[in-house]
Amino acid sequence: MQYSVVIAGGGPAGLSCAKVLAENGTDVLVLERKSRFGPKVCAGGITWSGLINTIPGQIEEKRFPTQHVFTRLQHAKVVEKEPIIATVSREKLGQHMAQLATKSGAVLKASCQIIKIKKHSLIYLDRLTGEEHKVDFGFLVGADGSSSAVRRYLKIPTESMGVGINYQVPRHANEMEWHLDNRFFGNGYGWIFPHTDSVSIGAYADRKTMPAQKLKSGLIDWARTRGYRLDRHWARAEYINFDYRGWDFGNMFLAGDAAGFASGLTGEGIYPAIVSGEYIGRQLASIEGNDKNFHKLVRVQKIHARALKLTGRNSLLTGLLAESVALALRTGLLDFKNLEMGNR
Repeated sequence: MQYSVVIAGGGPAGLSCAKVLAENGTDVLVLERKSRFGPKVCAGGITWSGLINTIPGQIEEKRFPTQHVFTRLQHAKVVEKEPIIATVSREKLGQHMAQLATKSGAVLKASCQIIKIKKHSLIYLDRLTGEEHKVDFGFLVGADGSSSAVRRYLKIPTESMGVGINYQVPRHANEMEWHLDNRFFGNGYGWIFPHTDSVSIGAYADRKTMPAQKLKSGLIDWARTRGYRLDRHWARAEYINFDYRGWDFGNMFLAGDAAGFASGLTGEGIYPAIVSGEYIGRQLASIEGNDKNFHKLVRVQKIHARALKLTGRNSLLTGLLAESVALALRTGLLDFKNLEMGNR
């Protein structure tokens, strides 16, 4: 079996890359470890300046022109004429992107675990049949998440990781909330993101300053103050790689979380995944396009990583910075969009 490009991972990064390649006549194979395309631990927030206007309406669940940011001392209410963030079903988004990639001509295979990588070939295990298959390739794109097998093959370390914990609670809510409270989340934050028939309640933080178990305990305690008993529900967690060290490694490339494109400050990953996947697709297909979003993504990712490092120095500084951000939002000195990876 031989393909010009093999993509490890069928998330937003891999599928957006596959679509661009297939549309431009490149034969491409996408190998996804999970049994179906789409599911992932995710709060499901899509920014207006990033992706809202590029996805079909049936995937979108709720739009929010108002954002509520809470600290220990303040409540900043940010109101815009246009929606700032919308919530989407992460699974529906993935399935939609998979359909687009398939329509374009890409070959997608689920339940396929990559077990060995060489410079121009790999071996994967079909988890449904138990059979191993070899695939030769000209180029390999690692879009296989924060525990990327391609990144490990390239011997690129991953030291900077965030952890996100999410509960999907069957309940209705109308307001999108962000909570900066270092008593519960360290230099991270907690969120309440309403969906159509449920609410995403979760927390994100740098795992160096807030280990996963401690973050979970803080999240449960904080949620109780907001009227949610998370101990009655099932938690899902995911590590988020923001240790960006490049994307081009000869005939191998890294996109999305595999490259560390996610925001270390907020954990935002869908927008960086799609932008980096499309950019790599254009590079491999040798086609021109608007690359300013990719180059800005790289700059903003580094800024967010530095900001996270600053906030993690001590608890007092973390609290002071949280209050400063809330005050700047309240007084209009800071635009909420400046906190987004997709800000243009």
